[in-house]
Amino acid sequence: MAGPTIKVGNVEMIALTDTASTRDPVATFPSSTLDEWRHVPGVLNDEDQISSRVGTTGIRSGGKLIIVDTGLQLPGAQLLDDMKAKGVDREAVDIVFLTHLHGDHVGWNMSDGKPTFPNARYIIPRHEYEHWTDEEFKKNWPHIDVQVTPLANLDILDLVDDGYNITDEVSTMETPGHTAGHTSLVISSGGEKGFVLGDVCNNPVQAHFTDWCPVFDMDPAKARQTRHAVVDRLEAEGTLVSAGHFPDPGFGHFVRAQGKRLWQGV
Repeated sequence: MAGPTIKVGNVEMIALTDTASTRDPVATFPSSTLDEWRHVPGVLNDEDQISSRVGTTGIRSGGKLIIVDTGLQLPGAQLLDDMKAKGVDREAVDIVFLTHLHGDHVGWNMSDGKPTFPNARYIIPRHEYEHWTDEEFKKNWPHIDVQVTPLANLDILDLVDDGYNITDEVSTMETPGHTAGHTSLVISSGGEKGFVLGDVCNNPVQAHFTDWCPVFDMDPAKARQTRHAVVDRLEAEGTLVSAGHFPDPGFGHFVRAQGKRLWQGV
């Protein structure tokens, strides 16, 4: 099992956790059955529940410290403590990149009305930001005016398009469906490849049952299409993946074994 850090060429990825809990698998993936879950090794605990980690990824690349997503900031949330324990100074963060704007990915953007990462620029995919900040749409999502629009008001927000280079080794790749402008990160360094998944997949079971959509996918048909394309590519290329909702530390590969595609943690 990998520790909290892993290398992709010259790039360091750091697994960080804000919260960890369990969920009912069938309630989370309504098209599934418990019997189907039981045929995939390692995804259910002894109580037939699934892991539901809210994780983020730290990246050191090109002299920059990047945090990918900022968790949920509920009572008992531990992101800042976990960062400190792993030597990640929040005041040293240069860039906060948000894969999408669900509440469990933006929760530590602001703390007590101030940026949690005081010296960082925040980066959001342009399409994602425009979708969520539509005046009518955001009425149903109060976290947007608490954790997202203040970034623009403070002039610490950059909106970027598909294929944007955060560093020479880290670039964006639009992976829509879970949300309208959901975007993952591609890492290429020293002949090695890495990928920060975001919520293209929410559970390792989707390695095999790739059609399954969690209730959180906002456009299930598009999410399913994206998931197949992305996971097929990651499997074929043997890419190291960081998956924030997978069990800690969330590093691994999509591999073939026993006639199935499976998630193989490292």
